[in-house]
Amino acid sequence: MNLDDIQRLIKMVDESGLDEMTIEEGEFKLTLKKAAEPHASPTVNAMPMMMPPQYFPTQQALPAQAMPPAPKPAEAPPAPTDAGKKYKEIRSPMVGTFYRAPAPDANPYVQVGDTITKGKVLCIIEAMKLMNEIESDVDGKIVKILVENGKPVEFDQVLFLVE
Repeated sequence: MNLDDIQRLIKMVDESGLDEMTIEEGEFKLTLKKAAEPHASPTVNAMPMMMPPQYFPTQQALPAQAMPPAPKPAEAPPAPTDAGKKYKEIRSPMVGTFYRAPAPDANPYVQVGDTITKGKVLCIIEAMKLMNEIESDVDGKIVKILVENGKPVEFDQVLFLVE
């Protein structure tokens, strides 16, 4: 079954008196349901639907008293002011959860004071259930670890300072 077939089926269900249609071909199963009418009341067991933020009305669309205060964005820990002059920064290449060791009971990959070389694994960032090893792109000595184990990190957040 291709996209054109599915679009034809959607049109047929839309134009018919059917509320639901299920088609099975081998392992392929397709169920089409008409959306509930706007005036229909929700059932007692209906689950609330979560919508991505881009579908919520903007501040201009709501009256001022109805708009809740905007949440404050999480801030990355500030790096020392002389970081750009004296230290090299190793930044997070992705959003995820920062882990210093390969397992909860294992030793951390690096400690403050350790000498590192290019390609050395420094930490793991878990993103979407995938463990991504973060390697050093510089040689030097770890001066500061700016993120706590198990804490979330943002893209381009400074993780380590290297001398």
